[in-house]
Amino acid sequence: MAPVPHPAPASFPAGATGAPSGRAARAAVAALAALAMVLTFVAVRADTAHAAAAVVLSKGKPTTASSVENGGTVAANATDGDVGTRWSSAAADPQWLQVDLGSTQSISEVDLTWETAYASKYTIQVSGDGSTWTTVYTGAPTSAAKQALAVSASGRYVRLNATARATQYGVSLWEFEVLGTSAPAGSSLLSKGRPTTASSAESAATPASAATDGDLGTRWSSQFSVPQWIAVDLGSAKPLSRVDLTWEAAYATSYQVQTSNDGSTWTTQSTQTASSATKQSVALNATARWVRINATGRATGYGISLWELEVFGTDSTTTPTPTTTPTPTPTSTPTTPGGAVLLSYGKPGTASSSQDDGTCYQCTPDKALDADPASRWATANPGGWTDAGWLQVDLGATAHVSQVVLQWDPAYATGYQVQVSANGSSWTTIYSTTTGKGLKETLNVSGDGRYVRLNLTKRSGPYGYSLYAFDVYGTGGNPVQPPSTNHPAPNFTHLAWSDEFNGAAGSGPDTSKWTVDAGTGQNGEQQYYTPSGNLNMDGQGHLVIEARKQTAGGRDYTSGRMNTSNKYMFTYGRVEARIKVPTGQGYWPAFWMMGADFLTGRPWPYNGEVDIMEVLGKDTTTSYSTLHAPAYNGAGGYGGSYKLPNGAPLSDDFHTWAAEWDASGIRYYLDDRLVFTADKATVESTRGPWIYDHDFYVILNLAVGGDWPGPVDATTPFPAKMLVDYVRVYR
Repeated sequence: MAPVPHPAPASFPAGATGAPSGRAARAAVAALAALAMVLTFVAVRADTAHAAAAVVLSKGKPTTASSVENGGTVAANATDGDVGTRWSSAAADPQWLQVDLGSTQSISEVDLTWETAYASKYTIQVSGDGSTWTTVYTGAPTSAAKQALAVSASGRYVRLNATARATQYGVSLWEFEVLGTSAPAGSSLLSKGRPTTASSAESAATPASAATDGDLGTRWSSQFSVPQWIAVDLGSAKPLSRVDLTWEAAYATSYQVQTSNDGSTWTTQSTQTASSATKQSVALNATARWVRINATGRATGYGISLWELEVFGTDSTTTPTPTTTPTPTPTSTPTTPGGAVLLSYGKPGTASSSQDDGTCYQCTPDKALDADPASRWATANPGGWTDAGWLQVDLGATAHVSQVVLQWDPAYATGYQVQVSANGSSWTTIYSTTTGKGLKETLNVSGDGRYVRLNLTKRSGPYGYSLYAFDVYGTGGNPVQPPSTNHPAPNFTHLAWSDEFNGAAGSGPDTSKWTVDAGTGQNGEQQYYTPSGNLNMDGQGHLVIEARKQTAGGRDYTSGRMNTSNKYMFTYGRVEARIKVPTGQGYWPAFWMMGADFLTGRPWPYNGEVDIMEVLGKDTTTSYSTLHAPAYNGAGGYGGSYKLPNGAPLSDDFHTWAAEWDASGIRYYLDDRLVFTADKATVESTRGPWIYDHDFYVILNLAVGGDWPGPVDATTPFPAKMLVDYVRVYR
């Protein structure tokens, strides 16, 4: 749970069972953290600027080895691109595996996907002639976790030279991948890190974006039905050469590979069947911006699941340093394909009932029509929740309605109709369902009328109905211009604001840039944040946030927190800080952002919170990045955990945490390595409203104790220092 600078809200979404107890919340956090640690690889492929364009050079190339265990575990299995086949050696030391790339190549990375019988000691070597070898990496892993090794070398031959085994068996690899920057034309990987959406997700742990993150330890999985689809937006139309599908056990028995240039009209390029979860490569000869896998048959009783969806082709665009191309700036008037505009914004709304109490304060019909993703309408409970209910909007004049977008709270309808009327009393149904899924539903409809009604007939649970958005699109009507969302697209290389902390030793923060907080904090924290004394420059270019064992404000410990509220607030950009975190039970350093509307009275989490870095002093090998919103917050926040490639403690040295934020979502980085992606479309379709398209401000703090890290104990060292080298915002 993120450090919250104010009391938790008293209200919870309609349909929720109420606030979790402190014990339950802590248990949930611990469970989520443990699960995330299990699912996260110890090593993640480096996403530095030079590696962003890297492609696999070794796939299908001639591969030899010192020995093989049997005829089914030959050397070529490690370079065939199939994670279901492997090479294994005889049970003796040393052993080697090498690949001939065919010509001298520039090599930036070597990925090792170990089987259980991994090498506990090895070197990576390169050669120009296959006989004289140069060592470019020395490894000593302590587990079979996949390793992504950043190297800088050139050569025709690449060899893994294993000198010690972790088990009594031989050495075994599912895949030995050599990556570099030169490759045959048409073989560039186009899909990695691109915005990805899907028809559904089994859970928050298996979002669509997990299939395009380049990590074979994360996956997308759908709900338990067909058809299901997953689509990736390449950013612009590009010549395509193939699609690689690395299936999980729940593979699709039949599917189509489809392309589109508008994300709406799809052309089937290939129809495929599969009889096993073996990785598949499908050749393409098309030019398109979007690629979709449309699965129509499933092999198991579960959904459809992919470790990786990889689209290859010719990349004719330039990727700006350090990462991805910003999403085009949204227009100030929301539209849909075909020119339809938002007709319902600001229009009079009425409903069967409205909730207005401590659970949902002033949840009136207008809240579903205000283009504010954090406000909502909910039905009342005067004498018990009922299935009958409705919400309607007067568009002001006759309109042709072509699309309705619903963003549900957890209290959604499984049965409902969309209806239109010329007079508000005689209704025509233009859409009907008994299998509503909740979350975000985009309904393509066709009907004419001045009034549009959502007629609710069946609840999903024991509570009423609640909607964050009831957006009606079409032509005609009498539309009102919604608030501008015309934020400039960020330039992730232009430095717009920074603090390098170059003040004299003992001086405090620059008051033209920072506001120093004072108070006790929340979340069960034990410290008192002092207005001065715990935030100082060290004279060596660092801010020192120091936690001390001293009495102040009725607490036994002091520390520091500061923020840029009303000094520097912004929408979109790359936000980064270079930080060295402390170690010790109870410490909770954080680098994060709060929605600026908190300053004008909107309570948390309705204003939004973006946690860029949180580390617990009791385990500084793991960092967390999380989003908090009304539909997902606290222990249920949307985020992930990650580690350094070598699993080293983050407290050993300075590291750079960054978030790249634009209209498509937020991408989190550790030392320029992409570690987590929060895709806007995926969040809306799997968790709830996206509430981050407005101004935020930056916060730095070091908490002592709290619900998540637990209290300090006899082992906790005092004083402790969180060092910040700089904070920078690129826009």
